[in-house]
Amino acid sequence: MAPNHSPGTSNLLKYHRPKLRLKEAKIPTLSQESKQCLRNLVAYRPPKARLPVPPTSRRAAVLVALFVGRMGDLYVLLSRRSATLRTYAGDTSLPGGRMDEGDVNVEDTARREAFEEIGLPRDRRKVPLLCLFEPFLAGNDLIVTPVVVLILDNTLRPMLNAAEVTSLFSHPLVSFLSSVSPFTSEPESVEVKYHTHVDHSSTGPNNAAWTIRMHRFLTGREAGGIKPVFGLTAAMLIRVATVGYARTPDFEVQLAGSPSLEQRIAWALYSRPTFRQAFEHHRIQVDWPLVKKIAGIREDSIERQAKYDHSPGKGIWSLWRHERSKL
Repeated sequence: MAPNHSPGTSNLLKYHRPKLRLKEAKIPTLSQESKQCLRNLVAYRPPKARLPVPPTSRRAAVLVALFVGRMGDLYVLLSRRSATLRTYAGDTSLPGGRMDEGDVNVEDTARREAFEEIGLPRDRRKVPLLCLFEPFLAGNDLIVTPVVVLILDNTLRPMLNAAEVTSLFSHPLVSFLSSVSPFTSEPESVEVKYHTHVDHSSTGPNNAAWTIRMHRFLTGREAGGIKPVFGLTAAMLIRVATVGYARTPDFEVQLAGSPSLEQRIAWALYSRPTFRQAFEHHRIQVDWPLVKKIAGIREDSIERQAKYDHSPGKGIWSLWRHERSKL
């Protein structure tokens, strides 16, 4: 078997990170809270990955592009996806997309996509990297990594790719920790709750009942047709704000006993044919017993899997159906 690597799987701690030269930046004066938030983000390192890195075809990245507002607060750029797109048409999202074979790493992916979608320069001196976060699981069987950057030049003007992005706007980063609307003058802030959630039920390993909480935040622009920030985008921004401002939200992010993000990804890698086929196609060696352990699959099924893996003539689809039938 070939070694466990593919384009874009280089050590994520060895990316280029220029120093933040805030005194030379063309931005308003930062508030003390914003300064500390940036320090916390620069110092952040995601937990050491235990799960295998999926092939390029199953990876994506988004750019969490922060900038300083007039009062020194941090805002994040958000876009409204084109109504003509095949997936997530009209949704509020972060710039980003799937990895290309030519991308060096996920940072390169996020920057390339942001340049293609909204014209954000790829110049790391104008838009330096702050940190990478642990990957998230998207509903379309992609592993998505948030890449956090800071725009040091507020004179930059967007150039929207109309085929992908309808409009660009911003939202206070700290507001993803609050259930209170930052838009107190907007009618929606009175008539509709700024923050709401929906609990989705799913089946995990060993037929366990899983509950995943999905969050929604109003943008203050709903009257103009902009959708709220919800789902995966909301989850990633809650996480970035939690680390940056070093405090927990004033709402419950997940219910007690809910699976961790790592556990959910492990279960997806093991149980979904798209991931299995991708590993097989690229001949990537996977420590499946470790994946199953992280996912929380019973030890007896690990023994069955070990025997089954060595039986001849078993394709990836029959393997998946065989294991699913015994869980």
